[in-house]
Amino acid sequence: MAGRPREFDRDEALAKARDLFWTHGYEGTSISDLVGTLGLSSSRIYAAFGTKEELFREAVALYREGEGGAAISALQAGSTVVESIEGMLRAAIVTYTRPGRPRGCMVVIAAANCSADNAAVMNWLADCRRARTRAIQDRLQKGVEDGELPGLVDVQALADYFSTLVSGFSTQARDGVPRAKLLATIPMAMRNIHDLRQ
Repeated sequence: MAGRPREFDRDEALAKARDLFWTHGYEGTSISDLVGTLGLSSSRIYAAFGTKEELFREAVALYREGEGGAAISALQAGSTVVESIEGMLRAAIVTYTRPGRPRGCMVVIAAANCSADNAAVMNWLADCRRARTRAIQDRLQKGVEDGELPGLVDVQALADYFSTLVSGFSTQARDGVPRAKLLATIPMAMRNIHDLRQ
């Protein structure tokens, strides 16, 4: 005998949970908040998604697969290192300031500070951010190998710089800094690469 079909759209519920965590953070989102937003009892939430942490991790994965992955997609899509880095910065700003959506980067802000009980969540998100830095470093290294950047450039330091800038965009966007003001910083940031190429 077939089991009873679910009475809710799991994908829709996960998207709502993502936006709730994105807006209020991991510790700032309670089970009662999830119950109210998803319109499901806590027992149904646990049955469908497991623990709050498991739901959060799945919500972050959904974010990274969707709008949260736009910056890395732009980084990898550029045909030149300049196009890649500039595209990443622009995509990050657009994502973090999209009208009607939570502001900032979910991976940066959702668990920036956690109690000791939730250190695993904070450390996991730190790993996600380190993965972004590695992706930037890999693209810069390819720029060196392709002759677009000089061989003596410190790609690690340059990758750290651009990763820090992206995290800063998230904080600024969260603080309400307009998109246009953030976009205006890109030419200054790109001088770091243009100067190296001269």
